[in-house]
Amino acid sequence: MSSPEQFSESERSIETPKVSAEQLERLSSPEKTAERDVESGEKKEAQARVEALEAAVSVEKSSAEKDKKPATAAPRRRGAISKKEKEASFKRHMKDVQAQLPATQRAFSKLIHNPVVEKTSEFIGGTVARPNAILAGSVVAFFAVLGVYVLAKNLGYVLSGFETIAAFIIGWIIGILYDYFRTMITGKK
Repeated sequence: MSSPEQFSESERSIETPKVSAEQLERLSSPEKTAERDVESGEKKEAQARVEALEAAVSVEKSSAEKDKKPATAAPRRRGAISKKEKEASFKRHMKDVQAQLPATQRAFSKLIHNPVVEKTSEFIGGTVARPNAILAGSVVAFFAVLGVYVLAKNLGYVLSGFETIAAFIIGWIIGILYDYFRTMITGKK
């Protein structure tokens, strides 16, 4: 086929003026080309700055998303804490704490923090197992059994073992009555 040297004269004359016109323009006006180079350099620099800022912002957002925990609840409003907020906070806290416990303690914690068990415990603690009632029951039981034991020992009687339980029940009733009258008079729990 034809090699580059075999082009006809007309083909060479078409390409030569285009190339030479561009070269002449570059050579004839070095100031214009310098200005163009400066402007294009400034544009490239501005574009590079914009790209760098966008990259920095995206990296910052991704690291911030990794650092902060996912927000499951709406932002807290001002005022008193609602019941739902208390329950959600309690559940989150219990989940975090239970995750740190060994398996046996975690199972026990889940059992005793079951809502049914908690409500039952609160009810019993507020009615039957009041601190003053238990304290009064144990104090009365101690002194009553001590007195009965001394009398039984001196008179020669044998104790059956029910004396302690009966004395505790009597003391517990005294403690419950004390709490009842104290709250009736003072109005404080």
